[in-house]
Amino acid sequence: MINRWLPILLILTLLAGAYLAGLHQYLTLSNLIQQREALGSFINENLVLAVAGYMALYVVIVAISFPGGAPLTIFSGLLFGWFIGGIATVTAATIGAIIIFLIARSSLSDILEQKAGAFVKRMSEGFRKDAFQYLLTLRLVPAFPFWVVNIVPGLLNMKLGQYALATFIGIIPGTFAFAYLGAGLDSVIREQEQANPGCAQAGTCSLEVSSLVTFELLLALAGLGILSFLPFIIRKLRGKPPANNNSDPVTPSKST
Repeated sequence: MINRWLPILLILTLLAGAYLAGLHQYLTLSNLIQQREALGSFINENLVLAVAGYMALYVVIVAISFPGGAPLTIFSGLLFGWFIGGIATVTAATIGAIIIFLIARSSLSDILEQKAGAFVKRMSEGFRKDAFQYLLTLRLVPAFPFWVVNIVPGLLNMKLGQYALATFIGIIPGTFAFAYLGAGLDSVIREQEQANPGCAQAGTCSLEVSSLVTFELLLALAGLGILSFLPFIIRKLRGKPPANNNSDPVTPSKST
């Protein structure tokens, strides 16, 4: 009986500890930028260790559903470059999502379902029709909170392989877009420093995630989400009976 509670107790302990330690205040773009020079020196000498440490932190954040993923993803692009930062983030986010998925699929699923219950009802039909395609769409277009999309597939008994693959593929565009923004953040910081000298070190630069996310970026991500519906449309078109102009319309038989 105790073993059934260990995963959720561990998550709650880590979540409470993270909040008590003020991690939610630290994981802001301004605060992270304050540390970029010191971290940059460490990364130059210990790239592999730095990437591994970043990935470990990201896995924990996703696994315990802690906020701060977007600023951290942008910061990875600033520290490691958009390619390394993007690869590290996609991998770490997928691992963290798998962890919470497995917990949701365990005997504790009834507790997690109470937390995500309203969303489960809205999403269950899509998962029943085509779990992989539906999850891929949800990853490309984040219509629901990331932690909810991590949990619900486990509650609905989605296969782990499908879940992992759809998660990994689906978060690539958004993750690399944010990492790319981070890679170009130096120019934004320089502009802020010119207007307000020393603001980066003081943490007073006006650097908000919302100001970096442009309409064009959101439009591109929305387009990817629309494209993800193409398999549904193609299947519908292929399943249509040919038109019969010489006789009365025939009502197609209902599929079981």
